[in-house]
Amino acid sequence: MIVNKELANSKGCLQKDKWETPHKIFNQLNQLYNFTLDPACEIHTAKCNRFFTELDNSLIKDWSNEIVFLNPPYSRGNIDLFMQKCYEESLKGTKIVALIPVSTSSKWWHNFVWNKAKIHFYKGRIRFVGAPFTAPFSSCLAIYNLPLPPL
Repeated sequence: MIVNKELANSKGCLQKDKWETPHKIFNQLNQLYNFTLDPACEIHTAKCNRFFTELDNSLIKDWSNEIVFLNPPYSRGNIDLFMQKCYEESLKGTKIVALIPVSTSSKWWHNFVWNKAKIHFYKGRIRFVGAPFTAPFSSCLAIYNLPLPPL
């Protein structure tokens, strides 16, 4: 789901907002957590039976009582909003696992991830479904109200 279309359409951003989580990564996590909601997907990339697409605007929906798997749009302005939503939902007790870029210099990282979520760093770089190459950044999981995975 893309919220800030102007930033998402800037050079280099459009595709990274549409890349799908690799099936192997999702399946490993889903075996541990049994996800119930994918709040940022397209119909053909939905990882859960319950999901929200861009048209649904999951940022205004309630995620309570769900176990959320989130691969947010990574473009500037969009990931900020999704990580703020994760943090706010986590304060209500919502269980969330977000697959995000490691971005320790970003305000959203310090405001909504650092010291607010458990962090699991992936070794190496991920090749997302639909991406023509391995991601040019490191990835991690931001985990709210759930234990770290033994991966």
